[in-house]
Amino acid sequence: MNDNNLTIGFIGAGRVGCTLGRYFFANKLRISGYYSKTYAHAREAAEFTRSRFYDTIQDVVKDSRIIFITVPDANIYDVFLQIKNCDLKDKILCHCSGALSSQVFSGIETTGACGYSIHPIFAINDKENSYKDVSKAFFTVEGNPEKMWIIEEILQRLKNPFQVIRSEQKHKYHASLVMASNLVIGLYHMASQLLGECGLSESFAQQALLPLFLNNAANIAKNGCCEALTGPIDRNDVDTVQEHLTALKNECNFSAMNVYKELSRELIQISKEKYIDRDYKELETILNDFH
Repeated sequence: MNDNNLTIGFIGAGRVGCTLGRYFFANKLRISGYYSKTYAHAREAAEFTRSRFYDTIQDVVKDSRIIFITVPDANIYDVFLQIKNCDLKDKILCHCSGALSSQVFSGIETTGACGYSIHPIFAINDKENSYKDVSKAFFTVEGNPEKMWIIEEILQRLKNPFQVIRSEQKHKYHASLVMASNLVIGLYHMASQLLGECGLSESFAQQALLPLFLNNAANIAKNGCCEALTGPIDRNDVDTVQEHLTALKNECNFSAMNVYKELSRELIQISKEKYIDRDYKELETILNDFH
């Protein structure tokens, strides 16, 4: 791949655009620069990546072979419409949405460009520092097969593990990531509230759960879900599960009770893989019939 043809420009200078731009720059990919509706943001991002800030969206498109549209999901199509009348022949348009596919670039085939979604499975929460850890991220790629090899070569150069995903799987894929990240926050918050209802202070409850949470996450990372599983479901402890459900029902905490039941059913499936000869019928009956 000829580096002279691999000039990457960004439309959007928020957390994702700055993080990927700096990460690409650190790995010696060529960055043309940034355009943003907020001129100051484009200038800051350009300084951060030793690149150029552009006054017009047309100029960053002209100077870039690959254009990353790093704006909120709801604005990706609008940006595409703004640049659709530019000379896009042989260019590559990318967005970084986990939920949207390359099909958001509706009508791109008439422009001579190819469209892709390139999504890092990584929480980018810091505009200035997240790039330091992107090397740990796995990526998924989806889009036109014609120039997929260029995207694959970029990721191979960055040494990030990646796989190609089909466009029709993007919503299910994104739901999976939300469950493993955002929804875990809700589960942690629910658990700390239950401790608060036991009379523990909010700060104590949140801190007390932290070693348990982090150690469990480390065990999952090291050994996988099956080997990391402990607790009453793992032990097939019917009496304890019954007591938990009764306690939550008596407190009229039906949200926590339903979450407990649903996740316990999932843990039973994991336990069945771990203990092939163990009978979980009684536990399954309790979880299905308890109201």
